[in-house]
Parts: sequence; structure tokens; C-alpha cells
Amino acid sequence: MKIIYTDSLVIGGGLAGLRVAIASMQRGYDTIVLSLVPAKRSHSAAAQGGMQASLGATIKGDGDDEEVHFGDTVRGSDWGCDQDVARMFVNTSPKAIRQLSAWGVPWSRVRAGDREVVINGEKVTITEKQEAHGLITARDFGGTKKWRTCYTSDGAGHTMLYTMDNKAIQMGIPVHERKEAIALIHEDGVCYGAIVRDLITGELIAYVAKATTIATGGYGRLYAISTNAVISEGIGNAIALETGIATLGNMEAVQFHPTAIVPVGILTTEGCRGDGGLLLDKDGYRFMPDYEPDKKELASRDVVSRRMTEHMRKGKGTPSRYGDHLWLDITLLGRKHIEKNLREVKEICEYFLGIDPVEEYIPVRPTQHYSMGGIRTKPTGESPTLKGLFSAGEAACWDMHGFNRLGGNSVAETVVAGMIVGEYVADYCAENALNVSTSTIQDFMKREEKKITDLLVRDFGENPFRLKAEMQKIMMDKVGIFRNGEDLEQAVEELKVLNQRAKRIALRNRISSSNPELVEAIRVPKMIKLAQCVAYGAMLRTESRGAHAREDYPERNDRDWLKRTLTTWKDDSADLPELTYEDLNIMKMELPPASRGYGVDNTVHHPDTPKREQEIEEIKKANPGADRFELQQLLNPIPIPEKFKGKNERIGRGFK
Repeated sequence: MKIIYTDSLVIGGGLAGLRVAIASMQRGYDTIVLSLVPAKRSHSAAAQGGMQASLGATIKGDGDDEEVHFGDTVRGSDWGCDQDVARMFVNTSPKAIRQLSAWGVPWSRVRAGDREVVINGEKVTITEKQEAHGLITARDFGGTKKWRTCYTSDGAGHTMLYTMDNKAIQMGIPVHERKEAIALIHEDGVCYGAIVRDLITGELIAYVAKATTIATGGYGRLYAISTNAVISEGIGNAIALETGIATLGNMEAVQFHPTAIVPVGILTTEGCRGDGGLLLDKDGYRFMPDYEPDKKELASRDVVSRRMTEHMRKGKGTPSRYGDHLWLDITLLGRKHIEKNLREVKEICEYFLGIDPVEEYIPVRPTQHYSMGGIRTKPTGESPTLKGLFSAGEAACWDMHGFNRLGGNSVAETVVAGMIVGEYVADYCAENALNVSTSTIQDFMKREEKKITDLLVRDFGENPFRLKAEMQKIMMDKVGIFRNGEDLEQAVEELKVLNQRAKRIALRNRISSSNPELVEAIRVPKMIKLAQCVAYGAMLRTESRGAHAREDYPERNDRDWLKRTLTTWKDDSADLPELTYEDLNIMKMELPPASRGYGVDNTVHHPDTPKREQEIEEIKKANPGADRFELQQLLNPIPIPEKFKGKNERIGRGFK
């Protein structure tokens, strides 16, 4: 039995995982990163539009600060987020982006003077301040009051990931590539690492650590069509679920992005609309102002996705052999702008569609894009039920996104959560000894060896590729943008059947090394369980909140459903997980629930909302001289690592 010991084990080589590794290594703790692919090929590289940070440098971001960003984030979450975490995030994001700049990210910059932009379909001249020249600029994004999304053309994720990986290399952090964690090692409620499979040799290795962080990204590939990379299958979530101890949070909260290209589902960034692009129907008509007269194409992305789907249901989609779609028009932005700021979009259109978006419309429709759910953590990033297990980034339900995330807040979260959670990982390593028996490690190793041996020797059984395709079709057809009780009940029953069939997988290729069929056979049963967590959670949540839209329960029901879904799977022989709920405490909220400002407000209000609103007013009246920092501490003091507590400087405002 091969055992590798370390202080901090990070599973996942994207932005969140690398940033956690950097934090623990900076504190002097041995750290190893495991990655399915070379780190620079992680899905973080696919992020296009940018990273939200309230720098307020561009003229259209003037007046932006943590308060505005906090309000946008909470409203965007449809009041489903943890406001403590949202506050930690907005305070730290400006520090994160400036640190990335110091490390080498070539952020696009403000140029002083006049420049032409497209706003609401019209060309407008804006004038950037002379004193802002050379500072990090930003573009508009959906659901925000200010231009806050900082970018490097439309390749922000690419430049951020390359910079982060280079920093990890500089620090000597080992990244063990082509390694997949297939089970967590735990004893007496404490996690001690993972059983890991070498994807090339097939060898099983025990990685034993004081602290284990899962940063494996989302679970988008539970769906037939997704903007996610093919490796985004939720396996990090699944191995936490399979402990029977760690909980997952809000698994039913799945976001669909409005503008994935048809038919392949590759993303065209929200930056297209942020920079002035328009959505058109089959008649060339701009329809979004009819649905959302205020924010139009730049409503929150869950809202835009639903409006697009509604419009296509009315027969306004453009027919194609791949189904109806709508059009994204960025031609009005002009060649110079597109080739400078949207060049990846242009290349994607040329390579996959054979069109030039400078001159032609882009066929788009909503497609699965992001997972708000994940491993439930405390604000420290640690699981509240399995000590020593941490999570960060899209794999986590840290929970700053609630039931819908704003564009630009995800790639920001990877870095910010990595910074904050990484400090708590280092604290955990400092305070806890590695105390696990070799027999426990051996038991977990033997268990996984037996599962693989059973797959390799079984003569007849199910095809893992077929099972996966059936699961993805169920999720796409019945657990999509719009949901209803009948479809969800059918999905749950069909996934129960798949879960049983997955216990009888057999292989045609019976070798343990370099075997994609074996990889699929190991992953698919885990994915079916995750899919059931999504479908079952969606079936039981009888309201609409953020990206979870029930046609049979259109109200956001704060009275009965202002709570977080917690999912465990304690009995491996069961076909359903166990669901419990965690109430969100309105009496601690800085921003009590209210209307998001989209469409008709049909919220069923919680009785504590007016109480908290009155309490906030009384606190404000009792402290008339308090600035926004003092007021925030009075309303809801938050925990945050000491090194990130400082105020953020902005042009013309200093640290105010």
C-alpha cells in the first residue's frame, strides 16, 4: 500500500485549489495539489467575462464600494446567500484583484479621455477621468448597479489561471497530475485525506493529510448540454456525499446561462451583453425590454434565461435542426471592439459555427452553466459535520451565491475563497495533529480495490456510457430552467432505477490502467447519486427562488422556504438521499428580504422581515454619526482573517 503524507491536501488544480495551496504553503505547511489534468488546463481557464471587484476606477463605476457590491450580490442570490460570507467576499475582492495584478495578470486598464461605448443599443461617448488613467477598468454585467467586472479582454480566466499556476510553480507547490480522488479517508468524524487513483497506471494511492480541501469545480456534466468542461462532473461533491457524514447544500440550485452557442453549448460571455450586445428573436426584434424594461439584456442571468425561454415558447425562436434558438447581436459593437475585447468569442464563432460575429448574428439559447450547490461549509470553508474537510470555489456551498450567482462573482469567488479558506486551512494545520491509524487507511484502500475488482471481473451488466446518457437526458428534460412537480417526480423515479442499474455495471475493456471505460464506470454511479440530490431537492422545494423556477409554485416563499437545503446519503443501498433544512436568520441580515426588482413581486413574506427592518432603522437612528464601516459592524459583525480586514482604497475617496 502506497501512502503519501502531507499537511494540506488540495483536490483540484483550478483557481480555487491553487489559491488555497498557495495560502497554506505561505504559512509553512507542506501542500500537495491533485489534478485530473495539467493545472493550466483546469476549467477555470474557460472563464471569459471577468471578475467582480468594487474598484470604482472607470467613470461608470464611480461611487462603487463594498456596500453596493454586497447589495447586488444578496439581491442576485434572491436572498438565499449567507450574508456573512457575502460581506467577507465583497471586502476581500478588491484586495484579491490587486494581488493578482502584482503577480502578473494583465488587467485591461482605464484610458483617460473620451471613448465610445454602446449602452441600451445606442452609441454613447463617456469621458474617463485623467486621474484614473492606467488603473484597472471594468465592464457592465447583469444584475449590477455599477460597472464592476474587471477583465482581460474576454480571457480573464485564462490569464488568472496561468498567473496563479506560475505562482504555485514559483513557490514549489507540487501538482500531481492525472490523479483522481475516488474516496475520502475518515475516522470518528474527522477527514484524513483521500484514496486516489492514477489515471494512467491505475494504481491506488492513499494521500493522508491534516486538512483536505475539495476544489473540483461544479457538476454541470450531469446535464446533456453544458458550458462546463467534460471534467466538471461533480466527483469532488460525490466523494464527500459518499462519506455519509459531510453534507451538500442547495443542490437543486443550478444556473442556466442565457447565451451558449447552438448547438455545441460553448459559452459566449455575458461581456457580450455587458459591452452592449442585444438579444433578438426570429424577426430581428429586440424583445428583452418588453419583459424587463429597466435592466433589459442585463437583468440577472437566471431572469434573462427564463425570459428567453418564455419568448421561444411563444413561437418567437428561430427554427433549426437543433431546435429553436434566439440571436445575439454584437455587430453594433464594431470590429475594433470585438477583436480587442471579445476576441475569444470571435474565434469560437469562427471555429465552431463558421461565422464572423462582426458581421453576423450568433445563434444562442440558455444552457446549464453553474452549480450554486456544493459541499456545505462554514464561513471558514470547513464542513460543519466532517472535521478537517474544507471546500472552496464552485465545489463548495460556501454560500455567497444562494440560489443564483451574478456573472463575474464566480471567478472572483475562486480567488477570494481561496485566500480566506486557505488561511483557515493553515490555522487548522497549526492546531491539529495527524492522528489516523494505518488500519483505517488500509480499510479504505481495500474497499476501493474491491469495487474496482468487481467491475473488472463482472461478465455481464450495464454499459456506463449508456447510463450516463440516460441520466443526462432526464436532467435536461425534467430538471431544467422551468420545473414542475410532475416532471420532477418522474425524474426522481427514473433516477432511482438508474441508481440500481448502476450497481451492475460491466466492462468490455478489462484492464485497470489507461482505461477510459473504467474511469466512467467509477464516476457514473456517483454522478447518478448527485443527479438525484438535485432532482429530489427540486421536487421538495415548493417555491421559486433564483435559478430554481417552479411553474406550479411561482412565488418566492420566504415564510416557508427561506432556508438552505442540506443533503446527506447515509445508506449506500438507498435510492434517495436524506434532506434536512437550515433556516436563514433574518434577524442577523444586514439586508432583509425584499423584491429583486424583476417583474411582478409575488413574494410570500416572512413575518420577521418587518421586525428586522425596524431594528435596522433603530440602530441607524441610535448611531447618527456612524460611518458605513461602523454601521456594518453594529448590524452584523463578521469573522475574517486578520490580514484581509483592512479597508480598500478607491480613486478620489481614499479608504472611506
